[in-house]
Amino acid sequence: MSRIEELAESLGRALGGTPEYRTLARAKESADDDREMTTLRNRLVEIEGSLQAAVQRGKQPAPEDMEAYETALGELQTLSVYQSLVAAQANFDRVMHRADAAIQEGMRAGAASPIILTS
Repeated sequence: MSRIEELAESLGRALGGTPEYRTLARAKESADDDREMTTLRNRLVEIEGSLQAAVQRGKQPAPEDMEAYETALGELQTLSVYQSLVAAQANFDRVMHRADAAIQEGMRAGAASPIILTS
């Protein structure tokens, strides 16, 4: 395994140990276990398939399909388990953004360094 892969694995372990990641994992598990949310997600997938089929045929999706999609999406968004999942994802995304910014800064510093590291 190369040094880069080892560092990436270490970063992955560190990210997996953050409270934000653990909260996101619990929120995903709760969402998967929630019957109402699962039913709504399945309904949305079904309606999306119908909408995509219409578009692929070059036709405008049926208004009742559009309305059904908007209704199901609205119902999904009102579920507390969905709201918890979205909040947990947003919090973890902020952690990932900070990690990415630190990686970018490290890359800039590495590119400016006269020392060449071999693997």
